[in-house]
This record gives sequence, structure tokens and C-alpha cells, in this order.
Amino acid sequence: MQVLLSSIGSRGDVQPIVALGLELQKLGHRARLCVAPNFKEWIESYGLECTPIGPDLRKMTGGTVPGKPVLPFSKEQLQQLADQMVRGQFQVIGEAARDCDLIVAAGALQIATRSIAEALNIPYIFAAYCPVVLPSSKYPPPKMGEHYSHSLSEAENEQLWKEDEESFGKFGAILNEERAKTGQGPVKNVQRHMFTDRPWLAADPVLAPAFPLTGMQVMQTGAWMISEETPLPSELEEFLADGEPPIYLGFGSMRASDQTAGVLVEAARSLGLRSILSQGWAGLTPGDMGTDCLSIGDVNHAKLFPQVAAIVHHGGAGTTQTAARAGTAQVIIPHNYDQFYWAHRVQELGAGVSGPLRDDITVDNVAQALGECLRLEVVRRAQELAGHMELDGARIAAERLADEFG
Repeated sequence: MQVLLSSIGSRGDVQPIVALGLELQKLGHRARLCVAPNFKEWIESYGLECTPIGPDLRKMTGGTVPGKPVLPFSKEQLQQLADQMVRGQFQVIGEAARDCDLIVAAGALQIATRSIAEALNIPYIFAAYCPVVLPSSKYPPPKMGEHYSHSLSEAENEQLWKEDEESFGKFGAILNEERAKTGQGPVKNVQRHMFTDRPWLAADPVLAPAFPLTGMQVMQTGAWMISEETPLPSELEEFLADGEPPIYLGFGSMRASDQTAGVLVEAARSLGLRSILSQGWAGLTPGDMGTDCLSIGDVNHAKLFPQVAAIVHHGGAGTTQTAARAGTAQVIIPHNYDQFYWAHRVQELGAGVSGPLRDDITVDNVAQALGECLRLEVVRRAQELAGHMELDGARIAAERLADEFG
């Protein structure tokens, strides 16, 4: 069986389908990934095929800027980008899928993928990495650039989901224009068409349980995580061995203020704690490194996280679940979209702290969140949570795909 795995997004959106692709390979199937060009070389290092799609995401969303890191796009420019994205999906994903038997599309920007599968008469699976991507009365929809409270009533949440469903209308005209080229009829509800009534959820059922609306049946497999033994760099190993466990600081692929690195390092320093600062796509580098801080590039988080005292991060699905698996308490400083949900869940479970928002961080409030995170009851709860995590989500998903479609 040849499977096309498609994801539109940064490293956190791509790594899960790499994990799924590797598990499919173990079962004797072939996987081709369709992702941003930033990840082609990395994916091919695993022996997986890769078809790049779209622009260089690091150039679009990475780096540091003075003041608040706002993406510089007007409403008109965003509509143009949306139209270009959908056309690009029909062209690139359509070509990549021609010899495939199945498409798995991950993330809430898979506007064209189901139409491509239907035109080729092959099965289509939509997969979310976080339950908040899927409509529910238990939580509000995620939003780009802002967020809703997680203490709203079920009726309020349902109303917000109706409005969110309508917001996908901006993709309707271009989607139906492209569908008409292959003789397909128009789609009335873009969001429901993309999600289907039987979406998959690649998230841990204890950390992030599904609560779908009536009429939607969710297949929850557990998170799709890569099992790898890549060693940590020797410089990092030496730093870890040279004192008490440090604090990990990192915002992944998020754009950041030019003050962010200094604030994070000084917050740890104010508590007498050493720190490891992950540069990420923002290229975070503090002005004063000192001997109590080490700057690192991409490393194996699964090996690093069990060796640190706490993890301060942006709240990406992959980072949150890797931290939870490590049994290490975490402070989430949410930036965007589903990251507010992960901050809420970690705090709700007592395994970490929902920290200040990205634009509000100071040395004092990050230090305060870190102090709360390092309390004994939070540390113990994080360790307990790790013992209940599903460790084989990618394998479970691959076996299910093979049984159902292979």
C-alpha cells in the first residue's frame, strides 16, 4: 500500500506524520510525505519520500522582531495567500497522490485534500493533533492571533464553533472553482467537508481526551511520536553533568520579540537556576550567556527533557506531549491557536503551569510561573501523568490503517 501523508505547517505539524510513515514502513507499506520544503532533507534522512509544497515557512514565520511579533499581512493579503494555498494543494498534492492508495491529511489547513482523494477515488482520513481542532461543546475553537476563555458555557462554545465553521467560507469559492475542473459538485460546508464525520485524533487520551459533537465519531490513537536514539551533542551532555538540572527554554518555530531570550534566561537566573536556551526558528540568543546558560540548536527532546528540572515552551502539541511523557513539569507560554488549550490542560491536570501570554512576559512573571512549576506537588503530578501516557500512538495508527485499507 502506498500512502500519502500530508501536513501544512511547521516542525510540530510534520514530525507526527514522519512517525506514522516510519511505522507504516515497518509494516511493509510505503509512505510519501507532502510538507513544507524546510523539512525535505530531514524527512529523506529517514528513508521516506518527500514532495515539498508551499513557501519556506521559516522565512515567513521565524526570526525576531522589535516589539510584538505580529505577522505583517493585511486581510486582503491573507485572502490572496489562502487562494494561492488551495490552488497549490490541488496542483502539488494532486500530483503526489496519483499513485497512492490512501491519503492521510493532518492539520486544519487541508482544504483541497479530500477533493483530491475523491477525484482519484481513494480513501481519505483527516487527522488532528489536538482535540480543540474538532468541534465540541466542551471547549471553544482555536483562533489565530487570539483566544477564547476555557470557562465558557457549552452553549457559548457551540455558538463560537458555528461562527468558526462560517469563517472557513473564505476558502469556499476557490475550493469549488478547483473542484469544478474535475467535474465535482460544490461543497457547502468547507470545515465539515475537510474534517469528515470520522476524523482521527493523534493526541494522548489522558492528556487531551476527545469530546466531539453529536454525529462525529473520533478515532483517538494517541500521539504520533518518533522513537529515535539520536544522542545529545557532547557540549550539551557536559553542561547537564556540570551542575543541578537546568531549565529548558524554547519557543520552537514561533516568531519572537528581540527581548524574549533575555527575559527567559534572566527569569531562570533570578531563581538561581541554570538554563538551556533553544534557538528555534526565532534564533533566540541572550546578550549575556554566562556560564549558567547554554544555547542549543535542534536536539532530541525525548532524551533531553527527562534530564531538566522544568520545561518552559510555547505549547506546541508535540513539545507538550514530549514534556508530559518525560514526566517533567512544564510552563506553557502560549502564542497562538491550540497552544492556549495545551496550557489550560497542563494546568488543569496539575502537571504544569499556564504561564503569561507571549506579549506579556517579564522576568518577574516568568520567574513566578517557574517557581509554581517547581513546587513538589506539581513535579510529582507530572511524574504520575507520564506513567499513564500512551506510548505507541503511531504504531496503533499504522496498524489501524493497514487493517482497514491495506
